[in-house]
Amino acid sequence: MRYIKGLSKETLKILDRIYNQSKYYQVRQRAHCIQLSFQGHKISELMKIFKVSRNTIYNWFNNWDLESLVGLYNNPGRGRKTIFNTNQQKIIKEWVKETPKNLEKVQDRIKKEWGISASKNTLKRVLKIASMGWYRIKRIVGGVPIPAFYEKKCHEVQKLKEQESIGEIEIRYVDESGFCLIPYIPYAWQESKQKITVKSQQSKRLNVLGFITRKNELEAYTFDCSINSDVVIACIDDFCTKITKKTVLIMDNSSIHQNNYLWDKEEEWSKKGLHIFFLPTYSPHLNIIEILWRFIKYKWLEVNDYDSYSKLVEAVENIITNFGLEYTINFD
Repeated sequence: MRYIKGLSKETLKILDRIYNQSKYYQVRQRAHCIQLSFQGHKISELMKIFKVSRNTIYNWFNNWDLESLVGLYNNPGRGRKTIFNTNQQKIIKEWVKETPKNLEKVQDRIKKEWGISASKNTLKRVLKIASMGWYRIKRIVGGVPIPAFYEKKCHEVQKLKEQESIGEIEIRYVDESGFCLIPYIPYAWQESKQKITVKSQQSKRLNVLGFITRKNELEAYTFDCSINSDVVIACIDDFCTKITKKTVLIMDNSSIHQNNYLWDKEEEWSKKGLHIFFLPTYSPHLNIIEILWRFIKYKWLEVNDYDSYSKLVEAVENIITNFGLEYTINFD
């Protein structure tokens, strides 16, 4: 049976300091292993304590015998050897960019081009070195606004905000969103061995039309039916009875906002102090109510709110009712 022997008091003090203070986990492990072996722990016991193989313990002992304290640290070149040279790693990165969802295709290509069989874990290590990771793909709008028109509209929005800041008008940002039992829960803190599951199921859709201010004031209308132009007009008609000063509704150019029926109502609403301002196309980021929908779907709705449609409706309506009190957003 092999043990570490003959350690001086000074060496033991240094080992203890390394074990308690080293920033390297592996170094702390090796120092502790040397200490425990000197105290009489068997190799079989050390294997269980450090959850490593017999060969690893022997390697730690051999490095200690050869280099003493220096043997606790990784020498240049020690560790897992990469099977790809620098140029190959750059090529792998480009191949992954071509098929970012499918490492199997990259594995096949490596095998075909270079005759190398590489596991997914090996490729993941190569990609980590290349500063690549497995992240959610960001969705963007399907087009680009016309630059000159976009700049003009942005300037007009800024003018409206200046008018609002001095109390001349109130701005309400308007849009629709829908909620159903297909959950919006991409990530959550959970135990590694006991993952949270959420049933994704078909259901009716709760549709919401909202009128929001930067001060967290919200007027919202909920429907089980789909929201069309008639619904939008009816909601604006109702909202128009509640305004107390000149109000501008900022909304996008969706088809239910752009039609003859709505345009015919603009003069009537204007006489009551309500005006509509249409944003440039492909510019959802200019409508702050989009932030509200994201907060509800990705932050405020809980996992168990998707247990049933009635529970989901109750949760969404509770958020809407208490928005500005329990639920707030800093739009600045």
